[in-house]
Amino acid sequence: MPLDKKTTVAKNTGRTEPEPAFPRDAGVRRRPVTSMPDPAASAAAAEARNAAQAQLKSFEQAVRLFHERKFAEARELFAKASGGPNREMAHNADLHVRMCDRRLDKPVIDLKTAEERYNYAVALINARNLSEAQQHLEAALQLEPQADYVFYALALCRGLAGDIPGAYENLKRAIELEPRNRIAARQDADFAPFSNQSQIQQLLFPDKTGPA
Repeated sequence: MPLDKKTTVAKNTGRTEPEPAFPRDAGVRRRPVTSMPDPAASAAAAEARNAAQAQLKSFEQAVRLFHERKFAEARELFAKASGGPNREMAHNADLHVRMCDRRLDKPVIDLKTAEERYNYAVALINARNLSEAQQHLEAALQLEPQADYVFYALALCRGLAGDIPGAYENLKRAIELEPRNRIAARQDADFAPFSNQSQIQQLLFPDKTGPA
């Protein structure tokens, strides 16, 4: 006798079939989402770049002035650079501020005579601190207006500073007061940087160039 086949009925377990792994709209390509630039961030980045460039410029100018022994001007720029964004440069600038302070904190020098001012000015010329040397030489001439050696030093000071007319006038006066200053200037190596100027040549070699 044939057996009756049992029909199995799937039981409803309450579970739902899993969703397909791909989205239903997989056939539609979507454009990648790009973020819009942040104006505030761009402005901040530009400001940071400008601050870094300004710091570098101040530091480089300060170094140049420092080597020229213009410590007051250098200190101002070093102080400005010390507040910049580059920490290493700011630290270096702060150290240079202190170095400038030490050089600017000079003891008061009491120079009373023309000779004292002249000797001090010669030391300043050798250090190429020409502007201060000129001040002391001019003060020396107020104390001793006929000091040929002071006119001679002032001619050198102004010549090294690039003031050829000033060098000419003072050297001319030095020679008028003491003719041997002409020979001294010819042999003085310190006059070499500007002795080839036509005005100075007239004083040093009047026989070749004609009267001054």
